Amino acid sequence: TFTVMMNFIPVFPLTLVVYPGEDLNLHIFEPRYKQLITECSASGKPFGIPSVIDNRVSELGTLMTVREVVRTYDNGEMDITTQGLRVFRILEKMAEVPGKLYSGAIVEYPDDRDDGDPDLMEKLREGVAALHRLLEVKKRFEPRETGLMPASPSHRSTNSSDSSRSGTGRNTSAGISRRSSPSCPRWRP
Repeated sequence: TFTVMMNFIPVFPLTLVVYPGEDLNLHIFEPRYKQLITECSASGKPFGIPSVIDNRVSELGTLMTVREVVRTYDNGEMDITTQGLRVFRILEKMAEVPGKLYSGAIVEYPDDRDDGDPDLMEKLREGVAALHRLLEVKKRFEPRETGLMPASPSHRSTNSSDSSRSGTGRNTSAGISRRSSPSCPRWRP
């Protein structure tokens, strides 16, 4: 079920899925995303990360907030920390936003539900945790009152262009490169 509330958000499509409550570290280097993050950080407004699956932008994504700009480089690149807020569904994609380098979307938000079957959610949590162990993803999952959610603060580490996993936070580079920031240990690929 989706609420009637709709709004425009800037979007930052990535080949990953971010969950509400999850922390995600990003290295920003493309001009369009440097503009997006600079504006969102200055205004305190959120942006969306829709998942890219099979080279197509999914209709579902996660609304994100910039928690901190950890470092800004001389060339304008940034290391940032973000956090997932809530799930959205894209109603209309806007490839061009007047006066902006980045794209946007008109979105709506699903109603939060916590009336799921607790036994089924626990089985799902156990299955996801087992899959993460097999894939060597370091992430704790704990049952929460609202259902299956990563432990908070949630950390998993991956570079979205490869399958390496380690460290204390999920890391990716926007644009997408394998570069990490040696000055900030949270940006290890």
